Amino acid sequence: MKYKGWLLPPALRDFHEGRIWLREHSPFAKHDIQQAINKKYLHIIEGIQTTPRMRCNRCYNDKPQFFTMFNCSKCQQQCVYCRHCLSMGRVSSCTQLIIWRGPKAYRKRQHTLQWTGQLTELQQQAADEMLESVKVGRCHLISAVCGAGKTELLFQSVHYALEKGLRVCIAAPRTDVVLELFPRFQRVFPQTVIHAYFGGAPKQDGYAQLILATTHQLYRFEQAFDVMIIDEADAFPYSFDETLARAVKKAKTAKASTYFITATPSRSLIKEFDHCSIIPKRYHNKPLPVPRFSSLWGYEKSLKRGRLPRKLKVWTEERLTKKEPFLIFFSKVELLKIATPLFQRLHANILAVHAEDPERKQKVLQLRNEEIPGLLTTTILERGITIKNVQVAVVGAESDIFTASALIQIAGRVGRHENYAEGDVVFFHHGITIAMDEAREKIEYNNKIGFSQCIK
Repeated sequence: MKYKGWLLPPALRDFHEGRIWLREHSPFAKHDIQQAINKKYLHIIEGIQTTPRMRCNRCYNDKPQFFTMFNCSKCQQQCVYCRHCLSMGRVSSCTQLIIWRGPKAYRKRQHTLQWTGQLTELQQQAADEMLESVKVGRCHLISAVCGAGKTELLFQSVHYALEKGLRVCIAAPRTDVVLELFPRFQRVFPQTVIHAYFGGAPKQDGYAQLILATTHQLYRFEQAFDVMIIDEADAFPYSFDETLARAVKKAKTAKASTYFITATPSRSLIKEFDHCSIIPKRYHNKPLPVPRFSSLWGYEKSLKRGRLPRKLKVWTEERLTKKEPFLIFFSKVELLKIATPLFQRLHANILAVHAEDPERKQKVLQLRNEEIPGLLTTTILERGITIKNVQVAVVGAESDIFTASALIQIAGRVGRHENYAEGDVVFFHHGITIAMDEAREKIEYNNKIGFSQCIK
């Protein structure tokens, strides 16, 4: 496509369509960007609007405490920048954001669905109900226990949307969830261009009709998606950051519906939906492992004195003897770092991960590939990770960070594989909390409901 002797690079269109991007950070030549602006293919908006109130036009933050005044070297004036989305590149008063308004990229309508698995009766019912919602464009909630096979029941709805020429986004609050889902969707849709976006994601070429992304990455999209699926919508940070909910709304087209999938929906989330599918048991029909409580008095003092509490040491040694992979959850990074060398006295290859660990992805892969015996972790791995035959312990389950939903998700790491449907989940504690009781009761309730359906 030529404009006054200028040929539009298809890659420029493919990259910018549906995105809101810093003009200065565009990976294309300045000449091409300017020509696209002249042609009105790219629309410019200000980075920070001041009326009717101050707002960042990328992340929609409007809280005064997240704006900072500074002397800008670029415009030689005092500027305001948004601290809320600073990690994605600074948006300030003199920043220009660009949005694609030109010709649309070509969307395929033939996509191969290459999955030979068999859905259970409950999965198929939920999949059919969601597909019907996608067809008529209504919002839908799927509430399914950990290990119920939520990903698999998405396949037919995603396939339908792709073949209708729609653009689909599956967003999750955590990078680990995106990393878990990406290769699975690549295998199932081998002829579809799929991109995965998360902090530190590599460059990806082509126009992606299916995108997997952390919810934070949605700040960078505007009216891009016809189908928006939110996985684990109750998880931090999505459930605690209202701008992420706004980002989801901003990233959708005007007519797009939203589909939520979670094992632990809040009451407020359930009330939002008129259409809901419930799966109270796992695909292999085995009960969810029920956590057991074990007191670990003074565990923090013991660790800080350089000693593993006896019960925790015995539990870990038993896993090592049986060659069972394990995850041990800690309430805070400080304690995790203190404990790591103590565990490494039991086995040198026991590693630790947390949100800021640059080797986090590799370490999880090592555990999955049975290259290490276990991982010490924070709540960063409470969801989105599936390890065959994994056993789980929580150290300090009484801590506030371990909410009932977090504990349910942690327990849900165990027994997911049909050949290893049982396993140990232990909540080591310095006093039993309401959240611990609530988590165990909810798991037992789901087992009761699931069992009653098995014997019908």
